[in-house]
Amino acid sequence: MKRYIGEAIGTFAMIFCGCGAMTVNEVTNGAITHVGVAITWGLIVMSMIYAFGEISGAHFNPAVTIGFAYAKKFPWKEVPKYIVAQAIGAILACLLLWFLFPQSETLGATIPAEGFAPYRAFVLELILTFFLMVTIINVSTGSKEIGTMAAIAVGGLILLEAMFAGPMTKASMNPIRSLAPALVSGNLQHLWLYITAPFIGAFLAVASFKLMRPNH
Repeated sequence: MKRYIGEAIGTFAMIFCGCGAMTVNEVTNGAITHVGVAITWGLIVMSMIYAFGEISGAHFNPAVTIGFAYAKKFPWKEVPKYIVAQAIGAILACLLLWFLFPQSETLGATIPAEGFAPYRAFVLELILTFFLMVTIINVSTGSKEIGTMAAIAVGGLILLEAMFAGPMTKASMNPIRSLAPALVSGNLQHLWLYITAPFIGAFLAVASFKLMRPNH
């Protein structure tokens, strides 16, 4: 049970701080800035890996959980429980943001930039998640993101990807991170790409990992 609680709390913190930064930036007309939002995402992920890596493995992302299962580093029977815990944490975080900032129209929802075609956003999200999963699976211990190397590598990569891709797709790389604010705010358009692209990117990353390390 402690693993599921860890996943729920870690996902809650990640969504509350990350989407919270985007929401505050929205309602204050840019007080945090794009760079500030990217740094917030990177730092909260880094912190939660330190906090819960030893307990739950610090997945906080259904695509990562399924990626680990596909890599045979995590039992498939645990996947639904992890995803439910992640969903509970993410939705609770978005409900709290909605309570705190009812004037927000998006609550940090992932929507492609105006003029950036959804199919291009799909490809970009797929590539971003591929890089994320490649990093995670190569610095993790089994199915767990633990310690300084994992926290800095994964948090740093999320900061980097949010920095350059955020203006175009919001750099989700996480189906539940996109689903929760979309459900609470009602911004359901283009949700399909933010749910499918991360899973495909994660699968491709694990496939490349198996090619490079056939004994794993």
